[in-house]
Amino acid sequence: MTESQGFEQIAHAMQEPLRKFADRVQALAGSNCLAVTVFGAIATPRFDPARHTAKSVVVFLRVDLDMLRLLAREGAKLGKAKIVAPLIMTPDYIQASLDTFPLEFLEIQQCHICLVGPDHFADLSFEVAHVRHQCERELKTILIAMRQGLLAAAGREKLFGTIESDVAERLVRTLRGLLWLHGQREFLPGIQAVEKVEQQVDRSLSGVRGAVNQSGRHGWEEFRQLYDDIEALKTFVDRW
Repeated sequence: MTESQGFEQIAHAMQEPLRKFADRVQALAGSNCLAVTVFGAIATPRFDPARHTAKSVVVFLRVDLDMLRLLAREGAKLGKAKIVAPLIMTPDYIQASLDTFPLEFLEIQQCHICLVGPDHFADLSFEVAHVRHQCERELKTILIAMRQGLLAAAGREKLFGTIESDVAERLVRTLRGLLWLHGQREFLPGIQAVEKVEQQVDRSLSGVRGAVNQSGRHGWEEFRQLYDDIEALKTFVDRW
């Protein structure tokens, strides 16, 4: 299998750990491994090992649970190297899932680097209806999660920060989906995506900003502002 020049495009501190990871996957899977691709923060100049982890997708010809069991034994070592468990896919799975998980595949397509093998994501295409439907579903699901989190917190408002952090990643993915519906095909970092959506909906999203920045206070007022912002976004989706 051919190696791309992708390793040279990622943060220097992560090049060797990811090279070892890719080598290990290929050693275990052999010809069954078609490609290793990283995506998200690791594929940008802003990657910070102190705050981020390296996300990846490994594309196999077929899923081999015995091989994955062997790879799982590397979990602790990979975790220390700031590499999270990879997403496991096959070419057939990718094509069959574009209608179900368009936001997840958009996220990969917009910001990824191929480390090994061909690019399975650059040429993916998505239906507008599928993207809009998942945006609506995600916003509703996030609101449900926040209600459940509020009840589970049992008055311990210090947990609100954890709740906001848990929904932030899904929320940013959804914002990028909303922007895609408005013609924004290029990747935008989280806070830039918030700013762009604010322009589109003509509304300040201070609660969303706080969750994405993960800075400042995370008390009741911030929690409520985030909830209200997401409620408003849910309404806007119907017009998009």
